[in-house]
Amino acid sequence: MRRFSRVFGQGKHSVEITFVVTAEGVIVEVLGGEKPHVGAVALGQPRPSLKDPGKISANVTVVPLLGHKDDEVAKPLADTLARHFNKPVVVVVGIHIDNASEQDIEILLNNVDEGVRHLIEEIGKFPT
Repeated sequence: MRRFSRVFGQGKHSVEITFVVTAEGVIVEVLGGEKPHVGAVALGQPRPSLKDPGKISANVTVVPLLGHKDDEVAKPLADTLARHFNKPVVVVVGIHIDNASEQDIEILLNNVDEGVRHLIEEIGKFPT
């Protein structure tokens, strides 16, 4: 098992992203803002694409907490990572800023995107 964790952004826009790479899949935590919490959980399961069996697609199941929008980050992230690693991926997301503006949300999402790209490069395709 290998663990990769980094913080991206600063202050209320900081997001800590952790990947735990196991032999059978990847566990991802995306926590940040002013109140890190559990807001949504997504499970991505890779499968052959229905349109092109030579490509990998994914089924994603999402469980958001009532009133939270963290599933908007968790679902596409679980889909992308399950396809990328071709392994099951569990994603837990909890990012919150009180009275967040559109700019706050954009900055947070950019920090998540940057962090995920950075960690994927650091990890490689799927280490054994």
